[in-house]
Amino acid sequence: MPQPPDQDDPPALRGLDPATRAAFLASSQRVRVPAGTVLFQPGAECANYLLVLDGSVRVQMVSEGGREIVLYRVETGETCVLTTSCLLAHETYTAEGVAETAVDALAVPAAVFRRLLADSESFRGFVFAAYGARITNLMMLVEAVAFGRVDLRLAKVLLSRGGGGGRLDITHQELAVELGTAREVVSRQMKEFERRGWVALGRGRVDVLAPDELRRLIDGTPV
Repeated sequence: MPQPPDQDDPPALRGLDPATRAAFLASSQRVRVPAGTVLFQPGAECANYLLVLDGSVRVQMVSEGGREIVLYRVETGETCVLTTSCLLAHETYTAEGVAETAVDALAVPAAVFRRLLADSESFRGFVFAAYGARITNLMMLVEAVAFGRVDLRLAKVLLSRGGGGGRLDITHQELAVELGTAREVVSRQMKEFERRGWVALGRGRVDVLAPDELRRLIDGTPV
């Protein structure tokens, strides 16, 4: 349930002028939800602008045929570009947001968001800087899905999610969602990585045995 915000000044807001920052905090509500909570879904109204203070929200789309793709994650100090878009266009959500971890956030009502956007130059800069950066990342995702090699993209996910090596508790289906491809494609590529001795596969897990080889693959070094 929403709670009054703490008096702490979130680092992400320190670029705002004092009056705007005070107005943002005074009108916000503290929201804490457990992992697995669906924060929004396609067709839902967008009532609040959210700033994540701690945790991670996965934003994903599901096709009519059931294929899923992760668009991006909203992590500590970040805002959701889809939420921003919905608020600006007065439209409903077109994707789903799920708390990957426990999430602590500030929620600002849509009316306050629009007022601050109209009145505060520093708030406009804050909103559109985040918006622009995320749009650039989404364009890179479109390029990767349309033209990128699955083996390179899979290697990058294994390294990023595993912190460069070690064990990942993740299924082939979850990896397929990350890459926006079919589970069968991921399974085929993972079997090849296993054949090369780069990973060991288990039920619901992957052990990265040769992170340096995955990096060489990504860098284009012959392997």
